[in-house]
Amino acid sequence: MPGRTLPTLPSAEVAAHNNAKSCYVTIGTKVYDITDFLDSHPGGGDLILQYGGQDVKEAMEDPISHAHSEAAWEVLDDCLIGFVATEKVINAVVKSSDPFAVLPMEPGLKGMEELEKADSDAVEDVRARDHAVTNGVENEDKTVYETTGMSSAEDLSRETDPTQDFKRHKFLDLSRPLLMQIWRGGFSKEFYLQQVHRPRHYKGGDSAPLFGNFLEPLSKTPWWVVPMVWLPPVAYGTYLASQNLHPLALPAYWVFGLCFWTITEYVMHRCLFHLDGYLPDHRAALTAHFLLHGIHHYLPMDRLRLVMPPTLFIVLATPFWKLAHTVFFYNWYAAVAAYCGGIFGYVCYDLTHYFLHHKNLPSYYRELKKYHLQHHFMDYENGFGVTSRFWDRVFGTELPPPPVPKVLKTT
Repeated sequence: MPGRTLPTLPSAEVAAHNNAKSCYVTIGTKVYDITDFLDSHPGGGDLILQYGGQDVKEAMEDPISHAHSEAAWEVLDDCLIGFVATEKVINAVVKSSDPFAVLPMEPGLKGMEELEKADSDAVEDVRARDHAVTNGVENEDKTVYETTGMSSAEDLSRETDPTQDFKRHKFLDLSRPLLMQIWRGGFSKEFYLQQVHRPRHYKGGDSAPLFGNFLEPLSKTPWWVVPMVWLPPVAYGTYLASQNLHPLALPAYWVFGLCFWTITEYVMHRCLFHLDGYLPDHRAALTAHFLLHGIHHYLPMDRLRLVMPPTLFIVLATPFWKLAHTVFFYNWYAAVAAYCGGIFGYVCYDLTHYFLHHKNLPSYYRELKKYHLQHHFMDYENGFGVTSRFWDRVFGTELPPPPVPKVLKTT
């Protein structure tokens, strides 16, 4: 079962790929297979071959020969196949008290701390691509978040090349039904969670195939279906309760249900949808997680998989019906009123979630939109509030503001 995204290659093996049949180049510790690009290079393949098996950072940044554009760097990024431990990294590993935090590459936060303590030059090798010079301007203002591989909300809408993505990450082929790939993939839980929280964008926001059969339409839900299906029962239940409750009691029970939903929203988002620590390392559990919530983090800008299909919500709503009647066992109509308030809260949650992803909103909601999109592109392990960040503040999971980009002065 795959355990890491990309392999760590021996330096001798990288150096040996230096011909037209197989040409690797490096930027710091990153290894790129550019064999398929040789014939397409504007300067000719021979110009690249002279750097085969070597580091090309200086050559790509050289303003005299040609400082490459951001587009050229992105072409290179699509060819990433693995990592190599440079001499500086090896020296740092020898000095490190925890070498397995660094190797195999690419090191996580703990590994970077070890490299910082042992050898700062090794950190420069690991971050060489992040600090590349594009047309003479250093890219230090672009912070790439380790857990998601993204730098800003705009990255969520950058179209993914299905072929290159599958070749690079060995996870899911976006051109084939996704659910059976999860079921048959044999992924470890660690690898699955690492990949499913690195967002992709399918064909301008279209829906990638999930089932690939007659069940496909059931997985797609336009936003207006939610109020159309649930508001009539809420209205009827509220009317029914109003005929049998004191006029002052009805709003009290109804608001109780609405308030109860706000904490339920947070708990479900944090403990049910993001149950990473409790998720069994079993294909059935991973498949269920992907169907319930993983697909949303994998394809966050899919317009038809942002709100829960009514068929699925019925399954989740049934326990809340029983809970309401357990709490308010003494009055059936009080339980109905509280339940209707809770379902109304759910409708507000689903619509807010959709609009945060896809609509221009008033000032308060613009801040909420930024906050929620941070959850997707910056840190999926915090920021669980959707309609409000109140419970994030209570439970200490509030997201900090993203770093302010550095202003680069030019002379």
